[in-house]
Amino acid sequence: MVERMVSLSVGILLSVSLLHALPEAFESHVDPHTLFAVLLGGLLAFFLLEKFAILRHSHHYEGDGHGHEHGHDVHEAGKSGWMILVGDGLHNFTDGILIAAAFLADPKLGLVTALAIIAHEIPQEIGDFIVLLNAGFSRARAYVYNLICSLMGVIGGLVGYFTLEHGLEWIPYVLVFASSGFIYIAVSDLMPQMQRRATVRETIPQLLLVGLGVVIVLLLTRSMHGH
Repeated sequence: MVERMVSLSVGILLSVSLLHALPEAFESHVDPHTLFAVLLGGLLAFFLLEKFAILRHSHHYEGDGHGHEHGHDVHEAGKSGWMILVGDGLHNFTDGILIAAAFLADPKLGLVTALAIIAHEIPQEIGDFIVLLNAGFSRARAYVYNLICSLMGVIGGLVGYFTLEHGLEWIPYVLVFASSGFIYIAVSDLMPQMQRRATVRETIPQLLLVGLGVVIVLLLTRSMHGH
């Protein structure tokens, strides 16, 4: 199920970025050279955030097939359990701001952006939960802390709505930055996970699910255009 969500997320993230968020930003009156500079800066920023283990966390766990020595992942999770919670909270807060920015720019774009983030968050939260268990958290504590981290998305949405509403000229920049994050996550994190399953039998469902993600975004947008 997690593997299927990863493939679906790739289709949604890439289509939201390349077919909706970026065109929406470039249709504004902002200089395209400036927006491309923001896109480049965003990709580099997400790379650095990943380097410092703030944005993306290690989701490997004992028995994941990555060939670590016995006890390696439990040891790493023990050191990074609280960092995972901090990073997840910051990530969700940022996601909330991005969803608010997308809704302010265009309601249909907001809906597909929210869909993209939800599709990405489901496998991520499952991975985080497993890592927290390996870090020594009880199931109850892991659930509660994950819930608290999820609420940071709501707070981010409120902050984004009330701050960006008074600075609508910043929305094209925010959309480009959000797109850089979606593209980076899809290309550097999710697609490499898909590449680890290289047989034809596993590749065909992946391609179908990626295509389904693209179709979902296109259908949602077309149906809302009809209204």
